[in-house]
Amino acid sequence: MSADPDFEQLVNRYYRDLYRFGFSLTGNEPDACDLTQETFFVWASKGYQLKNPAGVKAWLFTTLYREFLKICRHRKRIADDPIEEAVENLPQVPPECVSRIDSQTLLGFLEELDDDYRAVLMLYYMEDLSYKQIADALAVPLGTVQSRIARAKAQLLRRLTKTQLRTEGNK
Repeated sequence: MSADPDFEQLVNRYYRDLYRFGFSLTGNEPDACDLTQETFFVWASKGYQLKNPAGVKAWLFTTLYREFLKICRHRKRIADDPIEEAVENLPQVPPECVSRIDSQTLLGFLEELDDDYRAVLMLYYMEDLSYKQIADALAVPLGTVQSRIARAKAQLLRRLTKTQLRTEGNK
């Protein structure tokens, strides 16, 4: 990316990724479009303030997430608990369960997660951001990112395990 990112280049390069992230947060197309457009509107009006043009991707994801939080102010915040507590509660998942997961089921489970958990998982797995980049993008401590990812994985595993047990019980 050049020293001064061109607006049209930014839109062409990041619109799809930002839209996907927005969709993963909102769960619907119109809201995801609105969030993505609002993110680029904020860039058009405040993007010049970015001191390091190499950080434009993180800046855009941060902006989208903050816009999402503005929409969801009424939701309660999740406490920052140590990651060790979440790791102890991870369920054991048999390999058969993992091999039978279909993407539609997984997406349904993702939509059931709280927004804070879903956001970190999507940024980590879908957008390939590091823990530090996610922490910067979401303006939360690194430990919180680690904790939320661990808890989100635990929630997904519990749901997948329950689904697997129900499926086996119906055979």
